[in-house]
Amino acid sequence: MTTAAISLPPIQRPFLFVALALAAGLFVHLSGSGAKLPALFAVAIGMGASLYHAAFGFTGTYRRAFQEKDITGITAQLVMLAAAMLLFAPVLAEGQIFGHGVSGAIAPVGISVIFGSFIFGIGMQLGGGCGSGTLFTAGGGNLRMVLVLVFFCIGGLWGSFDLEWWSSLPSMGSVALGKKFGWGPAMALQLAALGLIYLGLRKLGGENKRSLWWENGFSWQSLLRGPWPLLLSAGLLALFNWLTLLIAGHAWSVTWAFSLWAAKGAELLGWDLSATWFWSGSFASRALGRSILLDNTSVMNIGIMLGAFIAASLAGKVAPNVRIPLPSLLAAVIGGLLLGYGARLAYGCNIGAFFSGVASTSLHGWVWIVFALMGNYLGVRLRPLFRL
Repeated sequence: MTTAAISLPPIQRPFLFVALALAAGLFVHLSGSGAKLPALFAVAIGMGASLYHAAFGFTGTYRRAFQEKDITGITAQLVMLAAAMLLFAPVLAEGQIFGHGVSGAIAPVGISVIFGSFIFGIGMQLGGGCGSGTLFTAGGGNLRMVLVLVFFCIGGLWGSFDLEWWSSLPSMGSVALGKKFGWGPAMALQLAALGLIYLGLRKLGGENKRSLWWENGFSWQSLLRGPWPLLLSAGLLALFNWLTLLIAGHAWSVTWAFSLWAAKGAELLGWDLSATWFWSGSFASRALGRSILLDNTSVMNIGIMLGAFIAASLAGKVAPNVRIPLPSLLAAVIGGLLLGYGARLAYGCNIGAFFSGVASTSLHGWVWIVFALMGNYLGVRLRPLFRL
């Protein structure tokens, strides 16, 4: 049987019309501020479609690896990391592109990152998503993940209030392997590490139990409506992250915007954040004083959700479920708070810290994934308590 022969739900044309109208309207609005924001918005729509059509997540991937020794998703992530590293290296080594500077996702390695990534990992399994996963599942119409997103934002704001104290704890500072050892040796070291990780997982009994490519053959219908193979999505996400670096001058990030959205909400409720350590900083205070539609990360997050909404409408799978059991709702609240607080402490999530960090040869990206996996393991053990 070919993919074209598989019966798919009808395209949800009303949802698709709304999604396309919103995307077109926002694109036109962003175009009034120059070329950068609409370009980033277009890239993000591609990200959302890629994430949704391939169900390219991190949370379920790690859970299947722990419970079933299925490393298919991890294999795709390793390919994605390798591709992004190869794309990033020449640009970061040059330090500029198209007349503007570029910088990788580099952050300090310390107790803050260790604790933040660990509780983020727990939150992934309780919430049912990560940074990118929450965006594309919420954009695809999952109401529970909308709740996770709300508390993700609140947790990020909470973390911003405590970050001054966490930043005062022992840290070895930022370490960019490309700058420390040279880009050639750093790339060789990281590519070897990815290869050893794959071989180690196979040695421990891990298998690619699902298809990494077109399982039933390629068709134009599958390209338009999904599902997409994991390797296609992995390659596209690496490409889109690289395009973000070229356009914005920084790598793809997600969770900064969540903290900003919650801070904007707090100000609307009369909360003065100007005296707090984090929000009195020049970058944060400027962002607070402007529209979120002038913030790169916010625009891209909105684009990811709209891209997922478009993809879900094409796949005929927008079906919000309002009947969510109470234990699952409680897990969504706790998971969202842990995700937000942990991401703020760890200088990012699975995207900004891990994906973009490793692609930038930042040591903190490697530290992040080690402790996030520990948190995921504990989170998997906690899921039955919430009937997940």
